[in-house]
Amino acid sequence: MKIISLKPDHDGTIAAVDASTAELLFSYESEKDSFPRYTAITPTSVVDTMGRLESIPDVIAISGWFKVVPDETPIGAGYCGIAENSEIVMEKTIFGKKVNFYSSTHERSHLWAAYGMSPYPAGIPCYALIWEGWCGDFYEIDEHLQVLHWGRVMLNPGGKYAFLYALADPEFSSPKGVRMSDAGKLMALCGYGQAGSPDHDEQTLIDFLLPSELYPLSKEDLRQSPYYNIGVTHPKFMNLAKRVSDAIFESFYAFAKEKLRKGYPLLISGGCGLNCEWNRRWLETNLFSDIFVPPCANDTGSAIGTAIDAMRHFTGSAKIKWNVYSGQPFVVDELDRRGLEIYPLDYDHVASALLADKVIGWVQGNCEIGPRALGNRSILAAPFSKATHERLNRLKKREGFRPIAPVCLEQDIALHFDLARPSPYMLLFQNVLDTRLQAVTHVDGTARAQTISADQNPRLFQLLTSFKAKSGVGVLCNTSLNFNGTGFINRASDVLKYARATGLDGFVIDDTFYILEEAVSGEQQPAA
Repeated sequence: MKIISLKPDHDGTIAAVDASTAELLFSYESEKDSFPRYTAITPTSVVDTMGRLESIPDVIAISGWFKVVPDETPIGAGYCGIAENSEIVMEKTIFGKKVNFYSSTHERSHLWAAYGMSPYPAGIPCYALIWEGWCGDFYEIDEHLQVLHWGRVMLNPGGKYAFLYALADPEFSSPKGVRMSDAGKLMALCGYGQAGSPDHDEQTLIDFLLPSELYPLSKEDLRQSPYYNIGVTHPKFMNLAKRVSDAIFESFYAFAKEKLRKGYPLLISGGCGLNCEWNRRWLETNLFSDIFVPPCANDTGSAIGTAIDAMRHFTGSAKIKWNVYSGQPFVVDELDRRGLEIYPLDYDHVASALLADKVIGWVQGNCEIGPRALGNRSILAAPFSKATHERLNRLKKREGFRPIAPVCLEQDIALHFDLARPSPYMLLFQNVLDTRLQAVTHVDGTARAQTISADQNPRLFQLLTSFKAKSGVGVLCNTSLNFNGTGFINRASDVLKYARATGLDGFVIDDTFYILEEAVSGEQQPAA
């Protein structure tokens, strides 16, 4: 039984699962290949995914959503709900063939993505936390795949988190709503804030924001707030960001401590699952035997989750085998080779370039699923200099306060960071122990390291091993290879355009190392 699943609206994704082998075949995200971030499903993504299928699938699944007009009219099964009546099952005819049509809610897509992708064997009960732009709820999945809703802690936690950035940002002028990119920026700013009890102004805003059921929030409703357009790097706002973040987490922690007492592992899904500091805190609560966050915890995982939910409905099984490198294959199109030195890939050669403070694009195989570059669509650099951190943010056209993540040999994680456990998807905060790692150490002394093993990503493992042999450190800067505001670059000609426009010193595509003879500085435009 082949299942193909589509996630509508932002973070549009098409995923395919083979239910007979319980395996994820692919997950194509529409923003990849340099489309704008959060792009809905495009004709290109539909045609590309259809080309991967040998026949019409047995099941077509739609992740539930809602239409804007008329308000609350659902797409498929709609947004909210976890009960069995929150799914739609019928027959449809596709290209003359009768197929099963399945739809379940967006809420369920998060739940079953986290469960189906988790490493825990079937029959192991789990708790689940879905916190995202709308939901903020705890659940329990028992050994028979029955779901108990423990309760809602907070409506719209992700939206409230992102709204805070908009409140302080004078450049945000929309009367209502948030920018989806602002949540990650606020996460970075929290590192500049001081923990502590909120002062009067901070508590007043927390008391308004956390219990509010208004959606979307209006910045103009807080025009009298001292934080209105104060500027996101103002010290008072950075303290506020830290204390609001702590207050949101503490609300969920208090609920879990009171009610979730069985010690099951915790599954975390929804966009807030990308908050590495919160994930570390969940691990340290000791309320749960373990935690698992999928690399596509945000809506990029919803198509996978609905495919798993459909598999559960038709087969009774809800576990899949999957690989994080299940995204789009790289497109090797024609390159203008003028101004390029071209060499066969030699790991020592690339490691030497990195040690000489060169910034290198690194492309291997298929795209990662989810929003984090995990070694197949990455920009790599040596981790030792604050100047490298500044250069990478300029190259990516990002704010200077944004951190740069490290990638580390898994066996060396305890040498450099305080959390000595694998973190293959870059979803946990660690405190940095090694003072040499200036480029990847955030202002509060933390980093969100990705760990790499030989089995997980053999080529990046080999490069890290070669770099360690030359430098003594098996760590590199690792940030995503993308034009500002778009998904990962996914074709050779775009890598070259990016390198010439931003000042990359070179790039690797599969087995070939390209060095730019005259790299253009990040502040200049490429030559005509």
